Amino acid sequence: MPTLSRRSLTLAACAAVVAALLAVAAFAPLPVSIVQPGLTANVLGTNGGTQVITVSGAPVRTTSGQLRLVTIAATSPDASVHFIDVARAWFRTSQAAMPRDSVYPSGGSVKAIEKANLKEMTDSQQAATAAALSHLGLSPSKVRVELRLADVGGPSAGLLFTLGIIDKINGNGHGGDLTGGRVIAGTGTIDAAGKVGAVGGVPLKEQAARRDGATVFLVPRAECADATAELPAGLRLIPVDTLDGALTALAALDAGKKTPAC
Repeated sequence: MPTLSRRSLTLAACAAVVAALLAVAAFAPLPVSIVQPGLTANVLGTNGGTQVITVSGAPVRTTSGQLRLVTIAATSPDASVHFIDVARAWFRTSQAAMPRDSVYPSGGSVKAIEKANLKEMTDSQQAATAAALSHLGLSPSKVRVELRLADVGGPSAGLLFTLGIIDKINGNGHGGDLTGGRVIAGTGTIDAAGKVGAVGGVPLKEQAARRDGATVFLVPRAECADATAELPAGLRLIPVDTLDGALTALAALDAGKKTPAC
């Protein structure tokens, strides 16, 4: 029986070590989350049988069209994600692998993350209400707005909440709807001064929007590169920086005029 040389034994040992490391890497949990298009909800209507926007202290209009906030769905913060899961997501346009701390930036336990997401949503709703009432010249001491949306956390619905409040109270200011009867989706944070901020996960949110009938998508201008990379067919992209910019763009869209583009 031939004797293996020292070189052959060394190569065999190295190959075994590499194989063992690859096996460990394949089955070791990774600090990432798998995300995909999530639910959308029309802020002008109901969600789960509950009115999303309720206004008291001011007349409310009957609206047409839809303003749909969009979300992404992610694996649970305590779920184990492995290399094979990341590999599958890489080859699917309907999924993506993202660093877990970018999806759940608050970290900590599942309960702590849920609490942080709820606080972000509450803060976002307050900012959205303040921005809408300020734009309309209404006092928050006289007009009360209640926003109800279960199973959605984080601040990314701020812009759509603000637009929904304005549409319900004032529409386009000329007796018509902000939507012009269209299904308009969008994403973006908003502060009380009406500044729109980036949110992440835009390509997957665009898929959710188109899936649920949207033909127009409002996106923070800072995320134009991501938004145009995999834009679904039939979805028109409108970048915005501010609430006033979003309203101006919607008015131009309704009038058949040129709108901003990425």
